Amino acid sequence: MKILITGATGRIGRAAYVRLCAEHQVIGLDRAPSSTADVLGDLTDEALLRRALQGVEAVIHTGALHAPQVDLLPDAEFERTNVAGTATLARLAAEAGVAHIVFTSTTALYGDAATPEGRAGWVDETLAPQPRTIYHRSKLAAESLLRDLALAGGPAVTVVRMSRCFPEPAPLMAAYRLHRGIDARDVAQAQALAIAQPAPGWRVFVISGATPFEPGDAPALWHDAPAVLAQRAPTLVQAFAQRGWALPRRIDRVYSPALAQRVLGWQPRFGFAEVLQQLDALTGEVLPVRAVTG
Repeated sequence: MKILITGATGRIGRAAYVRLCAEHQVIGLDRAPSSTADVLGDLTDEALLRRALQGVEAVIHTGALHAPQVDLLPDAEFERTNVAGTATLARLAAEAGVAHIVFTSTTALYGDAATPEGRAGWVDETLAPQPRTIYHRSKLAAESLLRDLALAGGPAVTVVRMSRCFPEPAPLMAAYRLHRGIDARDVAQAQALAIAQPAPGWRVFVISGATPFEPGDAPALWHDAPAVLAQRAPTLVQAFAQRGWALPRRIDRVYSPALAQRVLGWQPRFGFAEVLQQLDALTGEVLPVRAVTG
């Protein structure tokens, strides 16, 4: 299969490229040069996209502006890249006969809906988003236009709403893998499985690390997270104690990937133990705990 990956220089696009290139003919597109960017250019460059889409059967669309850029760029730039760029790509993909678009979205668009007062939010595909920032709104708008295209007979669309996936301080990152974090390689595996198992129309999956928590844990996660962790994740509790790290006092949300696990047969492989291994190996994928000086 010939697959176009947009945003191929970024963390997720690069992981998808590496995951798929041994099995498929993969073309990476990005504005920034890298070893995974075969085509250099912008998502709004129609001539460039037409050339890149020739013979392509599926698109993995990861190219976008992200949350850290919200305070650095005007809202119009998010609209241009995340919304107009997606619209242009989708239209030209339909014209080129692309059968399937896998769109990389974000669990951040759930916004305030993910964090109800007095209990942890349980977030899955049934929860209605409440976007707060231009980043959230632009990703939701892009999802909406792709949905309209798919339901109008265009390419099938799979939306992957992924949770946090960037280097953070190790204790935070390790704990997040239980309820609101994901490894880029696990995202790439979900994208690969979606490509291998296309379905007509439009579908959405929450993609996050495997959680030991259950919906009934929501009140206790809010009021006394260490007690729940001791019951549900004793190995993490032990690892934190050995390193002298404090457990989170409160967990305010849990992203549930149960639907993707059931429908795609996807299983996240890189949980909190992988975070600790990457920390100890000084990979740069995890930020160390800063020494306290006085």
